[in-house]
Amino acid sequence: MEIVILAVVIAVVLVGAVSALVVGGRRKKQLPPAERPSATPTITTPPAEPRVGDEAETPRDESRRTIEEVDLPTAEAPEAPPAEAEPAPAAPEVEVPEPTEGRLVRLRARLARSQNALGKGLLTLLSREHLDEDTWEEIEDTLLTADVGLVPTQELVERLRERVRVLGTRTPQELRTLLREELLKLVATDAPRAVKTDNGLETPAVVMVVGVNGTGKTTTTGKLARVLVADGKSVVLGAADTFRAAAADQLQTWGERVGARTVRGPEGGDPASIAFDAVKEGIAEHADVVLIDTAGRLHTKAGLMDELGKVKRVVEKQAPLDEVLLVLDATTGQNGLVQARVFAEVVNITGIVLTKLDGTAKGGIVVAVQRELGVPVKLIGLGEGPDDLAPFDPEAFVDALIGD
Repeated sequence: MEIVILAVVIAVVLVGAVSALVVGGRRKKQLPPAERPSATPTITTPPAEPRVGDEAETPRDESRRTIEEVDLPTAEAPEAPPAEAEPAPAAPEVEVPEPTEGRLVRLRARLARSQNALGKGLLTLLSREHLDEDTWEEIEDTLLTADVGLVPTQELVERLRERVRVLGTRTPQELRTLLREELLKLVATDAPRAVKTDNGLETPAVVMVVGVNGTGKTTTTGKLARVLVADGKSVVLGAADTFRAAAADQLQTWGERVGARTVRGPEGGDPASIAFDAVKEGIAEHADVVLIDTAGRLHTKAGLMDELGKVKRVVEKQAPLDEVLLVLDATTGQNGLVQARVFAEVVNITGIVLTKLDGTAKGGIVVAVQRELGVPVKLIGLGEGPDDLAPFDPEAFVDALIGD
């Protein structure tokens, strides 16, 4: 029995040893590389559930991009239709000024309507049956009130006295003829009345327009350009009135209406320099006439007169100064004579332009200013229209004074 138990134990030991040898051999056998398991296993952590309330985590500082830094998808804009080219600004329409002959007829009729008071008053007084001293004093007062001036009035009254005494019986037609002849003697002058626009040289004629502000100086310069263009002249304008606001704009507008170019500078600039450039441009363009508008600040008389003298000297370095036209407001009467004296002291006035002769002007200022300066009235203005400036015609003026 003991032998059987011993045999069983030995058999169990042998079976165990054989099993150990088999397992050890298998462990020593290496697996191929593709089948070798990873040395460190990858563990996937399930997403944490969000915590709220007391269990919430403290926010961590993270760099965040602003909306401007985020590239957003852009929608493709629809193709815009091709832009049409902007039309070029239209050039100002060039006007054709009214011929000189046509405007003289119209201005004569207008002057006749506004000046009949003087002529009719004189004819009524001269038609009295008895011309005593009181009547002659009334005639004298009528002439003085019309701004004829003291000396011309006395001369006219003396001549009328003499001729009425010789004439004897006086018919209305004889009186009208007599008065017309005597008034023509007062208005007449030997000096030429035409504005000098042809100097016979290769350089253009240069006309400087002077006068105080408010007399219509710049407007007159523009209207004179229309007169010259109507006569077939080419004109260059010089805007040398740099002290009055918008004076250069005003003159340029006048020039554009008739196709005349305006030479201008900055507001407050040197008037003499602009006048110099205007004449220079006129020579380069072979223009017929250069019109220069100047400043008119009478309240600073010394500075104004010095400036005008400078303009005159500078212009004459380029070309001779053919005309200096003084613009006077006919409604100012004797005050206009004071202005005339001031300007005549500095520049050589060669002609007078009387504006606003159809308003409250009496008409006698024509006689007075010619006597004062010894120069003729060359142009008259009878309204605010663009063609209300015309050469002065003594006969038409006197006929307008006397009436039909």
